Amino acid sequence: MFEGRRWLLPSAVLRELDPDAERSRRPRRTARDWVVDFCCFLVAVLVGLTAADALDDHPDLPHTLVVVDQWIGALSLGAVWLRRRWPLGLAVAMTPISMVSDTAGGVALIALFTLAVHRPFRYVAWVAGANLALLPLYFWLRPEPGLPFLGALAFSVALLGAVVGWGMFVRSKRQLMLSLRDRARRAETEARLRAEQAQRLAREAIAREMHDVLAHRLTLLSVHAGALEFRPDAPREEIARAAGVIRESAHEALQDLREIIGVLRAGEPDDAGRPQPTLAALEALVTESREAGMKVTLDQRVTDPAAVPASVGRTAYRIAQEGLTNARKHAPGTEVTVTVTGAPGGGLSVTVRNPAPEGEVPHVPGSGQGLIGLTERATLTGGRLEHGPAADGGFEVRAWLPWG
Repeated sequence: MFEGRRWLLPSAVLRELDPDAERSRRPRRTARDWVVDFCCFLVAVLVGLTAADALDDHPDLPHTLVVVDQWIGALSLGAVWLRRRWPLGLAVAMTPISMVSDTAGGVALIALFTLAVHRPFRYVAWVAGANLALLPLYFWLRPEPGLPFLGALAFSVALLGAVVGWGMFVRSKRQLMLSLRDRARRAETEARLRAEQAQRLAREAIAREMHDVLAHRLTLLSVHAGALEFRPDAPREEIARAAGVIRESAHEALQDLREIIGVLRAGEPDDAGRPQPTLAALEALVTESREAGMKVTLDQRVTDPAAVPASVGRTAYRIAQEGLTNARKHAPGTEVTVTVTGAPGGGLSVTVRNPAPEGEVPHVPGSGQGLIGLTERATLTGGRLEHGPAADGGFEVRAWLPWG
């Protein structure tokens, strides 16, 4: 992600931005780190040389103490290159060292700045507080020539505040960068999850539609094919009529399957496909079932069928279709009653009921997903669906859908 410009970023930031980085190993310096560390080393050297020249203005300081001060400052310069590895330890160690060596003051400031960049504020507050507490003692023991006590103290306090504030500003910028990175990653993850969820819901809707449509078509094929198999001596007209129904049902099933596969390939519904069934297609569904040999009674008492919303009418149609399909599979030969009642403001009620079949019925495998899908479909429209055995041993599907 950062190839080509990794050298522009600090190693600490680059480590946080790179999720594949090894956390157990210390990050290697980037080109930017080497430049910054070298500049810090030069600043510490310049401050040390300035402080060494100022030591000559202290006539009361013994020559031995001046030499020790310079040696301590020179040795402290090497610690600048370790500031990224041990920021807290270096800042703590430089606090007493800077009190006894003027030439080590630059290293102490750089160590405090590094601590403010790489560690939380509580560590900075303790170390900076210790330096502030020692400043009056330092200027009391080693006053600056030509500079009053309060003036030197105020300048040092302002310098410490500037160094700490600068370090905290750099740290806040890095944390802002990391927070924006995390926010972008969360946004990408959420977008991916939403896309996956939308895809899953679309596929579930397609699966329910496939079950509702193809199960009805295939049961018609099974009924007519079974009739041709067990009645090979039927009149020629009946055989021709059954073959026509089989051909038409197979054609409809293939067309429905082609549309569903087209949706899966395109990833979105095809608006140019066949219109979805509504409540007005319920009579055609019953007629088709009657032609397949079922005994179906339709009791439709809807005040204004044309005013039924398309989504409600389509759900009512699917409920009736699934009820007829289940009755055809599990209770063949029984008379199925489909009742549809409703009015605007009172909702739409759909009931599909069949009595218990006579005699033994061969077991037909089924997963029950059709009724589960219909229950979910009715719930999504704001209605409800119940199903179960009736008192006389039959089966009943009852649904209520909102209307107006």
